[in-house]
Amino acid sequence: MTYETIQFELGEAIARITLNRPDKMNSFTAEMHDEVRRALTEIETRGARVLVLTGNGRGFCAGQDLSQRTPSPDGQPPDLGASLRNNYMPLIKRLRALPMPVVVGVNGVAAGAGASLALAGDLVIARQSASFIQSFSRLGLLPDTGGTFALPRLVGQARAMGLALLGEKLSAEQAAQWGLIWQCVPDEQFEARLEELAAHFAAAPTKGLAATKHALNQSLGNTLAEQLELECSLMSELGRSADYAEGVAAFMAKRSPVFTGK
Repeated sequence: MTYETIQFELGEAIARITLNRPDKMNSFTAEMHDEVRRALTEIETRGARVLVLTGNGRGFCAGQDLSQRTPSPDGQPPDLGASLRNNYMPLIKRLRALPMPVVVGVNGVAAGAGASLALAGDLVIARQSASFIQSFSRLGLLPDTGGTFALPRLVGQARAMGLALLGEKLSAEQAAQWGLIWQCVPDEQFEARLEELAAHFAAAPTKGLAATKHALNQSLGNTLAEQLELECSLMSELGRSADYAEGVAAFMAKRSPVFTGK
């Protein structure tokens, strides 16, 4: 398949999606949504052990390309809710459900839906020069694409409210200090760190990581009893995996394990 608005690579273990509209700060168009959907379908069909999501140029993603949200010929404003249901909502749900770690590399500004997209990743790192902006309030809107879900859970209600209502820029360094992201990386080390994480997860016990991801996501809505039951169920399944057997064998033999993701 050919792609115009993203770059997509799918190897045996590592899948890479790079948003590729650098002249428009990688803002989303209908075409970009379609291409990301096709790329995710390939990943889901052919498999991988880690997805790396990043952007080209000086921005990670500026959210929605507003030039595609003009009134219809009859003067009716666009239905923003329909746009979310058709595009952004399924995108976030698919990323959260992927049975592998999703590593997001925020290479520059992440604004609006772009900031929410970044926070949908499982492990988020950012260049020191990058920043996060909840720019919705500047347009009379609210943080969408899962923003109102992620923000209070990551940084608490007070900070989430301040970010959402004021729309002020948050530096990558501050984002890491607040727990919004995993790590702020010096610009000159960013690419190497992203590759290091990709290589790590490409050789990791994928089934166990996928179960961990699923369990942590479910914990946000589960009671303690429900979560304990989920842990029992997942551990029963993982105990029959080849990676668990390899991990135990490697531990007993005092050698490094060779995981296959199965």
